Amino acid sequence: MIFSLSSLLIISNLLFLSGILGLILNKRNLLIILMSIELMLLGINLNFIFFSIYLDDAMGQIFALYILTVAAAESAIGLAIFTVYYKDKQTILLDGSLRARG
Repeated sequence: MIFSLSSLLIISNLLFLSGILGLILNKRNLLIILMSIELMLLGINLNFIFFSIYLDDAMGQIFALYILTVAAAESAIGLAIFTVYYKDKQTILLDGSLRARG
């Protein structure tokens, strides 16, 4: 193996932590929130794949495929909600209030 397992896990954990940091620092932009969730799912998938290769077991890779399927559905539904929100509010910034426009 070219890289050790610990260095690969550091990379996947940095991806996951950058997704958490994106959620914490930016709570107003809907698009960045969706991208941060995708980064977190990518970090989790890399953990499953690295341990699957290290343990010589295919279950981690199969589970990563399931997570990718759920992430694709989440992206499609999230972007549909994003477009409806943009058509209604004319902005992608979340204002935090639930009052109706009128």
